[in-house]
Amino acid sequence: MLNKIFLQGRLVADPEMRHTPSGVAVASLRLAVDRDFKDKETGEKKADFINVVAWRSTAEFVSRYFTKGRMAVVEGRLQIRDYTDRDGNKRTAAEVVADNVYFGDSKRDAEGGGYGGYGGGYSAPAPSAPVPPPAYAAPAGGDQFAELDDDDGELPF
Repeated sequence: MLNKIFLQGRLVADPEMRHTPSGVAVASLRLAVDRDFKDKETGEKKADFINVVAWRSTAEFVSRYFTKGRMAVVEGRLQIRDYTDRDGNKRTAAEVVADNVYFGDSKRDAEGGGYGGYGGGYSAPAPSAPVPPPAYAAPAGGDQFAELDDDDGELPF
């Protein structure tokens, strides 16, 4: 059996982070996913609003780095569950259980500098220690080509 789903859409609200009684992190989010075709009457694309649930480290990642308006790519599975509402009526809910969630836009796009102009609260985590410059960095002074210091003359293939 195969139950695999991929979605790309924008968050319609900030993710809602909760914890189970045993302390397991769970985040709920809702994606607006555009349909591939336009409405015949209005000429506009419609969107589907899809509920997504992320667990454990994926939930923590989503709640920390995603905000309303951010583009997200979700990889997961479709789950149908039955429940009883407050009035005692039997209901059915369809949701995507996320295995992985990826950024679907860049930080610049989320801050309004690119397509969409959606505001976002994303900020990269602060490094725990200063990162030294890479050994292969271009030399200062505009010369984009430099000799390798540790070249042994051997080709890697």
